[in-house]
Amino acid sequence: MHGQNLNSDFFRYGISFDSGDPSMKGLSRISYKFFDLEMRNSWSIASRMGAGGRGLDFTRTVFVKLEDASGHLGIGEASPVPYYGESPETLARFFEKIDPAVLSFEDPLMSDSAIQSIGDGNHAAKCALTTALWDGAAKHRNMSLSSILQLSDEPTQLESSFTIGLDVPEMIEKKTREASEHGLLKLKVGLDDDFKNLEALRKSAPQKRLRLDANEAWKTPESALRKIEQFAEDPYIGCVEQALPRTASAQDKAWLKQRSPLPLMADESYLSEKDSDEIDRFFDWVNVKLVKTGGPYQAVRALKAAKAAKLKTMIGCMIESSFLISCAAHLMSLADTLDLDGAALSRNDPFAGAQFANGTLNRATLAPSNGVGAIPVHPDFLSTGWHLCG
Repeated sequence: MHGQNLNSDFFRYGISFDSGDPSMKGLSRISYKFFDLEMRNSWSIASRMGAGGRGLDFTRTVFVKLEDASGHLGIGEASPVPYYGESPETLARFFEKIDPAVLSFEDPLMSDSAIQSIGDGNHAAKCALTTALWDGAAKHRNMSLSSILQLSDEPTQLESSFTIGLDVPEMIEKKTREASEHGLLKLKVGLDDDFKNLEALRKSAPQKRLRLDANEAWKTPESALRKIEQFAEDPYIGCVEQALPRTASAQDKAWLKQRSPLPLMADESYLSEKDSDEIDRFFDWVNVKLVKTGGPYQAVRALKAAKAAKLKTMIGCMIESSFLISCAAHLMSLADTLDLDGAALSRNDPFAGAQFANGTLNRATLAPSNGVGAIPVHPDFLSTGWHLCG
């Protein structure tokens, strides 16, 4: 087994793990299902628009179920990221490649490493599988996800921003009113109408704290700086997320950071721990998402690497159900703030999990000693509509 070397990997960040019995049994089956999350309002960001420039009315997330011969079960989820070449179909093809017998709830660390080693990319597929792996391993031991990852259970709640997607000013104003309980908003930018949209937001929330997210929309450091300098005139804007494309040169990113009057946050530029070496040269914050890193353990590594680089950390999400939001909430002891509103932006969430209250995400509502701890809204969710791999 590879447990000893992998444990050394854990020890790098002060975590130990018992790799279990070398005679451990593998899993018996992998299955998956697609689920369409319906948006409360049409959804657009600078890097992802609907047909004809319209917003998206729904987004498809993918669930995975891992089972062993003894009836132990783990659930995972991921929302594919189109600009990384991912789709529900690419996730399904990746799942079909996996031999469940090489994975085990008894040694999730080794099994996580085995999944990560299968080719480059496919981060969302790896996220779904490894989330199910750690969920099942924790349930097998009557532990929470945070406990098996040896993370603190404190805090149980943390403030999260709530996102206002790209839209016309009238809808921006409406969405802002609907988000009145949230003390921290995030406004998507990247259009010619950005300042009209900010003005519309300020009609409903004149002094509310705000983050901006450009999603790589500004193509040169000079154009990004001009925008940021204008936005900085608003004293309640705290930072700008992913101002430049992730493919921007090191010179351009360093130039912008040296001149920006607002702190800069990496999202698309920070996929995993591997990106941590020079990240502090270009950014002040990082946004860590499970679907980018490849699952909860890899997200722990990415968060700890960012903290070691003296960066502020945020845990973010895609449009996803309360299952994956709850999974991310188990990592909040490693975060300075959250952006875990993905489930709240939909209207047919199939899971009950971590809940919003007065702008904070509270994980005290999760089922204790039960892995991720999110519960299906409908009892038949775990038994119907699944496609068995192999």
